[in-house]
Amino acid sequence: MKKLAVLASGSGSNFEAIVNQSTGAYEVVLLMTDRDDAYALQRAERLGIPTQSISPKSFEDKASYEQAVLDVIRNHSIDWIALAGYMRIVGPTLLKPYEGRIVNVHPSLLPKYPGKDAIAQALEAEVAETGVTVHYIDEGVDTGPIISQQAVKVGERDTYETLQQKIRQVEHELYPKTLTKIIREDELVGK
Repeated sequence: MKKLAVLASGSGSNFEAIVNQSTGAYEVVLLMTDRDDAYALQRAERLGIPTQSISPKSFEDKASYEQAVLDVIRNHSIDWIALAGYMRIVGPTLLKPYEGRIVNVHPSLLPKYPGKDAIAQALEAEVAETGVTVHYIDEGVDTGPIISQQAVKVGERDTYETLQQKIRQVEHELYPKTLTKIIREDELVGK
């Protein structure tokens, strides 16, 4: 079973879904946040998952911050990293050692609506559907190779909150399933 670290900045609902839907391919052994007030930390405590919070403000630059994150991840012998509402662009210090093993979930059908506030972008564009994308991280913003996607219908009466709720439901199913699939495939290939 592979060891998984989840990086989050906010509420941690995807983190909790990843923990609760682990099917034996991976075990979540660490939650890391970049904010010590992230609600995800409370979820981790309730689930019995070890946590570490490291504020980027404590470091002189991004590379130093990411080196501290990398040190913690290596101390836990992490195999894979899942970003779950982690509101930072991953730089080369963290990306290079874990290239091809850092995964993110994004609330749109990429390449549409990358970056911040994809749900508002979809509503503003008045599209009939948006969705969820699980993708590998690269040096860009939501530009890494797509692993899986699922469409979400946008209803005429959808508000930001109702659409966000529909997207989260899909994320909570698609993300853990995708992680299980790619980690199992990786084991078969023997990366």
